[in-house]
Amino acid sequence: MDIRSQTYTAICELCEVAKLKSGDILVVGCSTSEVVGSKIGTNSDPDTAGEIYRGIMDALEPKGIYLAVQCCEHLNRAIVTEKAAVPYGEYVNAVPQKKAGGSLATVAYNSFKEPCVLEEIKADAGIDIGGTLIGMHLKKVAVPIRLSVKKIGEANILCARVRPKFIGGVRAVYNEDLL
Repeated sequence: MDIRSQTYTAICELCEVAKLKSGDILVVGCSTSEVVGSKIGTNSDPDTAGEIYRGIMDALEPKGIYLAVQCCEHLNRAIVTEKAAVPYGEYVNAVPQKKAGGSLATVAYNSFKEPCVLEEIKADAGIDIGGTLIGMHLKKVAVPIRLSVKKIGEANILCARVRPKFIGGVRAVYNEDLL
């Protein structure tokens, strides 16, 4: 299976397991270096990023789910997304590049209709492709998800969805649909 197909399959499965719906936000962190078999941060690959981006968008666009891409550490793991996903966001001024933001963030920024960059976001689910540490961009409480797809290219993947916090103690009753 090629990278675009692996990505598409993983994102479709993640959306289903996480019960994402139109208007939700999926955060993606990606090391294209890891995907092509190199050490994170050493071999950023725009062509690989393009294949991953297309696989993600093929899965998300029909569902109306927004993509938020985490930049690399050189932009302090800022987020690139569509302005429509966060119309009242507190935007920052940065334009991702291959070596300052990363290849996937650069592809996303150049592909979105109205891109914006934020310092942070609180997403409904996420996928970490290659050990990029996306946890800071998920709502509380993150719940790990295991997918049938274990890697994209050579990169390990780790996924999570979120659920509301449990509050109220022993007498509380919880909505099973939100678990």
